Amino acid sequence: MVTIRLPEALCIIFFLSTHSASGSYPRAQNVTWKSTNFKTILTWEPKTLADYSYTVEFSAVGGDKQRNPHCIRSLVTVCDLSSSLTDLNAYYIADVLSEPPLGATSDLIEFPYTSSPRFCPYKDTDIGRPDFKLEVSEDKKKTTLYVTDPLTALFKDGLQLNIRDIFSDQLQYRVTYRKNKSTGKKVYNSKTNVIELTDLDRGESYCFNVQAYIPSRRIDKQLGELSQTQCSNNDYQSVFEVYSVGVITAAIFLILLLIGLIIAVTVVCCKRRKKALKCGKEVLPLTDV
Repeated sequence: MVTIRLPEALCIIFFLSTHSASGSYPRAQNVTWKSTNFKTILTWEPKTLADYSYTVEFSAVGGDKQRNPHCIRSLVTVCDLSSSLTDLNAYYIADVLSEPPLGATSDLIEFPYTSSPRFCPYKDTDIGRPDFKLEVSEDKKKTTLYVTDPLTALFKDGLQLNIRDIFSDQLQYRVTYRKNKSTGKKVYNSKTNVIELTDLDRGESYCFNVQAYIPSRRIDKQLGELSQTQCSNNDYQSVFEVYSVGVITAAIFLILLLIGLIIAVTVVCCKRRKKALKCGKEVLPLTDV
């Protein structure tokens, strides 16, 4: 029979409890890239209760692993890698490791981790909505759209880059337009930020949307987010097109009310005047014959 002394038993219990605790860190789940205009965030689940932490390691495919200093032994489930993915054309993979909290130790040599899908900033980042200004020529024959390139999360020599700086001549803009209050749409692609449309009917109001278009990408990533809708003015709009039925009805009611008040005031004034004249005649003194 083997006899275990009390100090040895305590050491064994401590070792087993430590090993059990260190081996109980849950693996990260749903590791996902979220990227818009090269603002690239790695997200995952579940949220930690401070009894363990997460560390992110990333690398270009075939390259050495690196760590972002803000994503080591972290208690949050996001990691901003925008400035870390320096080669925009490379494919990256990130590992999310489950580790002890900051300041704690563990006997594990390798910690449980979950890998992300592959991600290429140049090919996979979403493009946000652009802004544009609308201008109609004086002769109403030409409508011009002036598009502003969306800014990115990237900087070079202290200057913030826009999507034109990165995609260069690969970037186009797609204009979708229709007559106001119509469902029929037309599409026009432009390689420049100044877009002139001359096939519009004079005097008609048109509505426009603009979005980035990068035909060299795969189909589901070619189009960026749609801009807000802007409509041109219609110089020949009738009052029923400009104003709603409710506004027109209210205006007619106010006009009739005003006319009624004017008539009522006029009638009251006339009656008072006649009454005053009648009273004046009755109080006049009789003259001698």
